Amino acid sequence: MHFSWHLYLMALLYLLAGTNHFRNPRMYIKIIPDYLPNPKLINILSGLAEIILGILLCFPNVSKFAAVGIIVMLALFYMTHFYMIQNEKASFGLPKWVLYLRLPLQIGLILWAYQYT
Repeated sequence: MHFSWHLYLMALLYLLAGTNHFRNPRMYIKIIPDYLPNPKLINILSGLAEIILGILLCFPNVSKFAAVGIIVMLALFYMTHFYMIQNEKASFGLPKWVLYLRLPLQIGLILWAYQYT
C-alpha cells in the first residue's frame, strides 16, 4: 500500500498534539469536563493515545486500526468542544462562533481519518 503525504501529515499532527499534552498539561486539563474523574489522568491517557495512534498510522499493517482509533478518540473528544461552549473558564476567552466552528472541524478530522479505514 502506498501511503500519501497527507497520511504522514495526519500522523505528525497527532504526534505533535499528543506531545503538547505533556508540554502544556494545564491547557488540556482546563477543557476536560468537570463531570469526568481525574482530569490529570485523562490528559495523560489522551496524550499517549494521540502519540501512539499517530505513530501507528505510519505502519501499513496497523494503519487502519490506528485510523479507527483516531475516529473513536475524536468522537470522545467531542464532549470537550461542547464543554468549552458551555463553560466560560474552559473557553479560553474565544468567541462563541469560533467554539461552534470547531464542531464541524472535528467532523472534518473524523472524515480525514475515515479515508484510511
